[in-house]
Amino acid sequence: MFDYRTFALRKLASIAPRYLPFADVASKDVPLSRLLRLSLFQVTVGMAVVLLVGTLNRVMIVELDVPATLVAVMLALPLLFAPLRTIIGYKSDVHVSALGLRRVPYIWKGTLYQFGGFAIMPFALLVLSGYGEAVDAPRWMGLSSAALAFLLVGAGVHMVQTVGLALATDLVDEQDQPKVVGLMYVMLLVGMVVSALVFGALLENYTPGRLIQVIQGAAVVTVALNLLALWKQEARDRVRAQKMQTTQFLPFRVAWTQFVEKPGKKRLLAVIALGTFGFGAADVLLEPYGGQALGFSVAQTTKLTAILAGGTLIGFGVASRVLGAGRSPARLGLIGAMIGIPGFAAIILSSLGGGSFMFLAGTLATGIGAGLFGHATLTATMRSAARDQIGLALGTWGAVQATSAGLGVALAGIVRDVIVAMSAQSDLAVHTPYNAVFLIEIVFLALACAILLPLCGAWRAANARAPDITQRSVADLHSKPAEAS
Repeated sequence: MFDYRTFALRKLASIAPRYLPFADVASKDVPLSRLLRLSLFQVTVGMAVVLLVGTLNRVMIVELDVPATLVAVMLALPLLFAPLRTIIGYKSDVHVSALGLRRVPYIWKGTLYQFGGFAIMPFALLVLSGYGEAVDAPRWMGLSSAALAFLLVGAGVHMVQTVGLALATDLVDEQDQPKVVGLMYVMLLVGMVVSALVFGALLENYTPGRLIQVIQGAAVVTVALNLLALWKQEARDRVRAQKMQTTQFLPFRVAWTQFVEKPGKKRLLAVIALGTFGFGAADVLLEPYGGQALGFSVAQTTKLTAILAGGTLIGFGVASRVLGAGRSPARLGLIGAMIGIPGFAAIILSSLGGGSFMFLAGTLATGIGAGLFGHATLTATMRSAARDQIGLALGTWGAVQATSAGLGVALAGIVRDVIVAMSAQSDLAVHTPYNAVFLIEIVFLALACAILLPLCGAWRAANARAPDITQRSVADLHSKPAEAS
């Protein structure tokens, strides 16, 4: 029997490195086919993001008539688990197992959380909206069930992604760690693009029954792909298990304090928070904006997520080449934030006469800016971490990023609903509540640029004195002004 899975992996592995960012991280011991198979966990994460942030938020607001504030709160519930990514990463660094496994147990737990959330989500949403026979169900039942579903999916996504990235870095040499994490994020974006196109096609003729089928299908695919990704990735090692049992690890609080107290690290984390907030607040409103302000259908607005993810993929590809050439992550992050500002301006202008072309162009531009900014800050964080703290570093970056994105999503929905309530009395245009949120995002991106400017100056000055500057982090550069003078 022809093995389509093996054939597909070999085809992907045969793509020349110049066409696939970070593909040069592959080696004889860790071939590209193995890394691509491991990256399937990122595909399931991307699928969950598209389903929650892309498809469900549009369906709940427009088709199921759920208030945008309630939708935003539901989508922000995974925020409760975002700060725990730091602890999850640390625990996977120091996990003690009789077989020497550290990462796999956490990834499997996260997979079960994802499956459980997807299993109960469609029926919870129907009860919440009061659709059909669910109209007689108590309101609290729909609220509690939907909250539990979003919490489970969010917890699973955070756990799988944090520990999965740590497992990927375990497989390669230290100097290749930023590359392999970059490869994982490229596959995340590929998963988002493919999932958005598939969900858009499946929901071309929307019905509540079809929505249930799509969500349940996502649950099954998540388990299947994550199992395939984990197969024979982390070897059993009894020697390591014995060593882990006798090693005295620092308590989490001590390890965390040592990590964040490194010079320049807090500044870097502030930049990540501001920039991610600026790019992430639009996620919950972009598709409803297209539907209400520009008249897009469910399928068309779902495909917007593919455009946004495609732009982010382009940004990651460009960033891989720029950073590989030894350029400044700070400057690259600044460029990404600056691209996002006119991108959101174009989205605003699309409802003021610019039309759908400007809306699509602005969406693509914000995706490119987010890709450049995300990879730049990721590289800076990776380069400033010791190998035995790689899970803690990835967890910290993910925690700050996810928390900021979640706050942005929640604030976006609240601001939109408040202005909608005001427009009932002042007769504001339908696009005004959305444009107000996009203006807020522009302000946050401008703040991120203001903080990044000094880091760019520190990098340029230090680079003139240190030829090996590409091996050092942005935080290190900023913390040593004497070398830059």
